[in-house]
Amino acid sequence: MTIWKTPFDLPSLSRMHKGTAVDHLGIEFTDFGDNWLEARMPVDKRTVQPFGILHGGASVLLAETLGSAASNMAVDAESHYAVGMDINANHVRSVREGYVHGRATPIHLGRSTHVWQIMIYDGAQRLACVSRITMSILERT
Repeated sequence: MTIWKTPFDLPSLSRMHKGTAVDHLGIEFTDFGDNWLEARMPVDKRTVQPFGILHGGASVLLAETLGSAASNMAVDAESHYAVGMDINANHVRSVREGYVHGRATPIHLGRSTHVWQIMIYDGAQRLACVSRITMSILERT
């Protein structure tokens, strides 16, 4: 059974993020299932730090993008929206090239908060970053 309450597809998620940091960093939504959302981000001049490895902040931006987009699709967009409250990340592997791929899955989908886990892997499917984001669910007025 799906968790999604707001209908979406990958092109609509891309359009929603046009002209934002997500667009600037080249993040692309790649797939979703009944309770998960995936995206990828290039490891290139936009996303690396001076030592030539993926910048931790770029990984966090990918994680927040996935958790925020997923949370907003898991609420009724006519009456509610989700905003980030807290995010953390553990960077466990350096990445120098290619793409990193993230997958967001829910840990908790409550009435006033959502908690998502985002796992980010390199192109060889090795874990690069583990992140968790807490989202506040707000009523539209």
